Amino acid sequence: MSTDDTGIATVTGIATVTDIGIATTWQVLHAALTQRRAVRARYHGHTRVLCPHALGWKRGRAKTLVYQTAIVDPSQHGDPRGWRSLFVDEIEDAIVTDDPWRTAPNYMPRSNGIDILAAAITSPS
Repeated sequence: MSTDDTGIATVTGIATVTDIGIATTWQVLHAALTQRRAVRARYHGHTRVLCPHALGWKRGRAKTLVYQTAIVDPSQHGDPRGWRSLFVDEIEDAIVTDDPWRTAPNYMPRSNGIDILAAAITSPS
């Protein structure tokens, strides 16, 4: 694993995302992670605003750790903010947006249910 000047760590020598058929969503999440940009995407039937912090694999499935800032749904009640560990193959229609990128002080890239870390923000500030 190596870390660049922006505080993003990457790992080489692991399975490529094209091998597992999720290239487009992975590319959107990776671009957002490296640029610290928010993503709007559908996950389990709801459009959400997500701020990717880590990408990797859990038992052979691509997974991402995001800080969710909103659920774009008029019937949504309660505070949607918080950490979510999502399977990438269940994320639909992901696009990078101008929504504010957010994080939380309790971010830890290794505590998110990802077995093999491919990319992660190492310093969230």
